[in-house]
Amino acid sequence: MKPIRYILILALALTIAGCSKYKPYHGPEITQVVVNKGDRRMYLLHNEKVLKAYDIGLGFAPVGDKKIEGDGRTPEGNYVIDRRNYNSAFFLSIGISYPNEQDIAEALALGKSPGGDIFIHGRPNGVSRMNFRDTGPDWTAGCIAVTNREMREIYGMVRNGTPIQINP
Repeated sequence: MKPIRYILILALALTIAGCSKYKPYHGPEITQVVVNKGDRRMYLLHNEKVLKAYDIGLGFAPVGDKKIEGDGRTPEGNYVIDRRNYNSAFFLSIGISYPNEQDIAEALALGKSPGGDIFIHGRPNGVSRMNFRDTGPDWTAGCIAVTNREMREIYGMVRNGTPIQINP
């Protein structure tokens, strides 16, 4: 009877461990994230070496730098991964430190808010795969989007404090 109990406990533990939304990562540290908006590609680097590359979606008006809230653009410049949201409205999310002081000053000069809450994230929760595909490649309000499977990997790999460079 005792061996069966241990097998059941082990099976339960493995099931619970496998239910995590993100995939634990034990490889080289991600030292920088680089986004090339024009190519719709994001790269996770360890020093100068690209460890992973992903196709991405951007804001619904992807050309140009984000200037104000609601413009549908993804920011351009140098930022930092500054927060994580395991229970995001999207499948996992990691925050980008937008707006910085320059972004705020540019928006205020226009008499507007720069907006905020820019993330790398997966698909919206509660939306079927079929409905998602109808939205086109650039569908966010200014965030960087990847598939849920990719976001599971990215969430485990990229730590808070990691620099992110977003290029035109």
